[in-house]
Amino acid sequence: MGPTASGKSELAIALAQHVGGEVINCDSVQVYSDIEIATAKVPLAERRGIAHHLIGFVPPEINYTAGDWARVASLKIEEIEARGNTALLVGGTGFYLRALRVPFFPSPPTDDTLRKRLTAIKERRGAIHLHKLLTRIDKETASTLFERDWPRVQRALEVRIQTGLPLSAQKSARLPPHESASRIRVFALNPPRAELYRRIDERTEMHFAAGLVEEVRGLLERGLPRDSNALGAHGYRRVVEHLYGLRDLESAIEQTKLDVRHYSKRQLTWFRREPGVEWIEGFGDDVSVQERILRVVGSDS
Repeated sequence: MGPTASGKSELAIALAQHVGGEVINCDSVQVYSDIEIATAKVPLAERRGIAHHLIGFVPPEINYTAGDWARVASLKIEEIEARGNTALLVGGTGFYLRALRVPFFPSPPTDDTLRKRLTAIKERRGAIHLHKLLTRIDKETASTLFERDWPRVQRALEVRIQTGLPLSAQKSARLPPHESASRIRVFALNPPRAELYRRIDERTEMHFAAGLVEEVRGLLERGLPRDSNALGAHGYRRVVEHLYGLRDLESAIEQTKLDVRHYSKRQLTWFRREPGVEWIEGFGDDVSVQERILRVVGSDS
């Protein structure tokens, strides 16, 4: 695990080559097909023969959830281990990892009408307003979520409105964890902050130069809703605003850089709250970092 642009994929491939591993994507944007440029999916030519799973397998029209991912990921772990290989969960979506380690309760299906109402409120009054609404009706859950983490805040509001019970009151109904949950060992990258931000800014500019605006325009033209989970990802949401005339291109680029830098900080904060995380200082594409983690893993095998 680790913040965006920290070199998780490079580290995972290097580790997989030494331990007989297969990669399971643990990133909430990379699960979508047709959402390519700003997702940092590893191209086939750069995977060095390492099998990658749960990448680009969900149509962007579907609002895929952490619970959905956890159920499929547990099956993939079984398949990989049945082949005698090691499953490597790789990504920056801490909520996905938590869903696998501590499964959620069976939640109600998405009510599209309710979701559109909440999305309209967010667009009109901002993500923080949604968090304030959640605080009024489920203070305990609201206290565990970032103010601007509107997808999860929105889902908590939906559950409260649809079931009549706060999310925090339904913890007792959680499903039992998959057998593999107790065997998950979590490593998190902690690269130097200034260099991380430089990489984020550079990568953002590369995404726009590679045709991000054209990619989003094509998705909207084919009918993908602007408020879909897929287009709510960093980079994509600001391009949508640009295409709808809400900001110019330069503003979209600069705001995306800021969004992703803020997101990287939230990722680090999230992983610091997770139990049993082993921190690795540096970037995953640094050979010395790769050798360090290989020594740690090798000494325990």
